[in-house]
Amino acid sequence: MVHCARSFDEQILADTVEGFADLHEIVGAIICAALSDEALATTLEARVVEMHDRLGRLKDRVFKRRQIAKDDLVKLDPKKLVAPEFTASIRSGAPPDRQRLASDLRRGTIIAGVSLSKPEPILSVKTR
Repeated sequence: MVHCARSFDEQILADTVEGFADLHEIVGAIICAALSDEALATTLEARVVEMHDRLGRLKDRVFKRRQIAKDDLVKLDPKKLVAPEFTASIRSGAPPDRQRLASDLRRGTIIAGVSLSKPEPILSVKTR
Protein backbone atom coordinates (compact mmCIF):
# COMPACT_ATOMS: atom_id res chain seq x y z
CA MET A 1 0.00 0.00 0.00
CA VAL A 2 1.33 3.46 -0.99
CA HIS A 3 0.69 6.52 1.19
CA CYS A 4 1.05 9.96 -0.41
CA ALA A 5 2.23 12.84 1.69
CA ARG A 6 1.61 16.51 0.81
CA SER A 7 5.24 17.65 0.77
CA PHE A 8 8.40 15.81 -0.23
CA ASP A 9 11.91 17.04 -0.59
CA GLU A 10 14.83 14.89 -1.64
CA GLN A 11 15.81 13.94 1.91
CA ILE A 12 12.28 12.95 2.87
CA LEU A 13 12.02 10.93 -0.35
CA ALA A 14 15.34 9.21 0.38
CA ASP A 15 14.24 8.45 3.95
CA THR A 16 10.90 7.18 2.67
CA VAL A 17 12.25 4.80 0.06
CA GLU A 18 15.00 3.58 2.39
CA GLY A 19 12.43 1.80 4.53
CA PHE A 20 10.70 0.11 1.60
CA ALA A 21 11.68 -3.41 0.69
CA ASP A 22 9.44 -3.59 -2.37
CA LEU A 23 10.15 -1.87 -5.70
CA HIS A 24 6.44 -1.09 -6.07
CA GLU A 25 6.53 0.89 -2.82
CA ILE A 26 9.62 2.84 -3.97
CA VAL A 27 8.07 3.69 -7.35
CA GLY A 28 4.80 4.60 -5.62
CA ALA A 29 6.62 6.99 -3.27
CA ILE A 30 8.44 8.58 -6.21
CA ILE A 31 5.15 9.04 -8.09
CA CYS A 32 3.55 10.59 -4.97
CA ALA A 33 6.49 13.01 -4.76
CA ALA A 34 6.10 13.86 -8.46
CA LEU A 35 2.36 14.51 -7.99
CA SER A 36 3.11 16.77 -5.03
CA ASP A 37 5.73 18.69 -7.02
CA GLU A 38 3.34 18.97 -9.96
CA ALA A 39 0.64 20.48 -7.73
CA LEU A 40 3.13 22.97 -6.33
CA ALA A 41 4.35 23.89 -9.84
CA THR A 42 0.77 24.46 -11.03
CA THR A 43 0.06 26.70 -8.05
CA LEU A 44 3.28 28.65 -8.60
CA GLU A 45 2.48 29.11 -12.31
CA ALA A 46 -0.90 30.61 -11.41
CA ARG A 47 0.74 32.90 -8.86
CA VAL A 48 3.36 34.04 -11.39
CA VAL A 49 0.58 34.94 -13.86
CA GLU A 50 -1.24 36.89 -11.13
CA MET A 51 1.95 38.72 -10.17
CA HIS A 52 2.75 39.51 -13.81
CA ASP A 53 -0.74 40.98 -14.23
CA ARG A 54 -0.25 43.01 -11.06
CA LEU A 55 3.11 44.25 -12.35
CA GLY A 56 1.40 45.44 -15.52
CA ARG A 57 -1.23 47.32 -13.53
CA LEU A 58 1.45 48.94 -11.36
CA LYS A 59 3.45 50.06 -14.41
CA ASP A 60 0.29 51.53 -15.95
CA ARG A 61 -0.44 53.39 -12.73
CA VAL A 62 3.13 54.75 -12.60
CA PHE A 63 2.82 56.01 -16.18
CA LYS A 64 -0.56 57.68 -15.54
CA ARG A 65 0.55 59.31 -12.28
CA ARG A 66 3.75 60.65 -13.85
CA GLN A 67 1.73 61.99 -16.79
CA ILE A 68 -0.64 63.81 -14.40
CA ALA A 69 2.33 65.25 -12.46
CA LYS A 70 4.02 66.36 -15.69
CA ASP A 71 0.86 68.00 -17.05
CA ASP A 72 0.36 69.92 -13.79
CA LEU A 73 4.03 70.83 -13.30
CA VAL A 74 4.17 72.31 -16.82
CA LYS A 75 1.58 74.86 -15.65
CA LEU A 76 3.62 75.96 -12.60
CA ASP A 77 6.27 78.63 -12.47
CA PRO A 78 9.00 77.75 -11.71
CA LYS A 79 8.65 74.31 -13.24
CA LYS A 80 10.28 72.63 -10.26
CA LEU A 81 9.00 70.95 -7.11
CA VAL A 82 11.28 70.27 -4.16
CA ALA A 83 10.04 67.80 -1.55
CA PRO A 84 11.87 65.96 1.26
CA GLU A 85 11.89 62.70 -0.72
CA PHE A 86 12.48 64.01 -4.26
CA THR A 87 12.99 66.91 -6.62
CA ALA A 88 10.86 67.04 -9.77
CA SER A 89 11.35 69.38 -12.67
CA ILE A 90 10.28 69.86 -16.25
CA ARG A 91 12.89 69.99 -18.95
CA SER A 92 12.60 70.34 -22.68
CA GLY A 93 12.19 67.17 -24.66
CA ALA A 94 15.04 66.00 -26.81
CA PRO A 95 15.03 67.67 -30.21
CA PRO A 96 14.74 65.30 -33.16
CA ASP A 97 17.70 64.51 -35.38
CA ARG A 98 16.78 67.20 -37.90
CA GLN A 99 19.47 66.32 -40.43
CA ARG A 100 18.35 62.72 -40.65
CA LEU A 101 14.67 63.72 -40.81
CA ALA A 102 15.35 66.32 -43.52
CA SER A 103 17.34 63.77 -45.51
CA ASP A 104 14.58 61.17 -45.18
CA LEU A 105 11.90 63.70 -46.16
CA ARG A 106 13.90 64.83 -49.25
CA ARG A 107 14.04 61.20 -50.38
CA GLY A 108 10.25 61.04 -49.98
CA THR A 109 10.34 58.69 -47.02
CA ILE A 110 7.09 58.66 -45.05
CA ILE A 111 7.86 58.72 -41.34
CA ALA A 112 4.95 57.55 -39.18
CA GLY A 113 4.25 59.74 -36.18
CA VAL A 114 6.58 62.54 -37.28
CA SER A 115 5.40 66.10 -37.37
CA LEU A 116 7.15 69.40 -36.99
CA SER A 117 6.31 70.76 -33.55
CA LYS A 118 7.89 71.66 -30.26
CA PRO A 119 9.20 68.60 -28.41
CA GLU A 120 7.04 67.21 -25.61
CA PRO A 121 8.26 68.30 -22.14
CA ILE A 122 9.87 65.59 -19.99
CA LEU A 123 9.28 65.06 -16.25
CA SER A 124 12.52 64.48 -14.40
CA VAL A 125 12.31 63.07 -10.84
CA LYS A 126 15.40 62.63 -8.70
CA THR A 127 15.08 60.80 -5.38
CA ARG A 128 17.26 61.42 -2.36
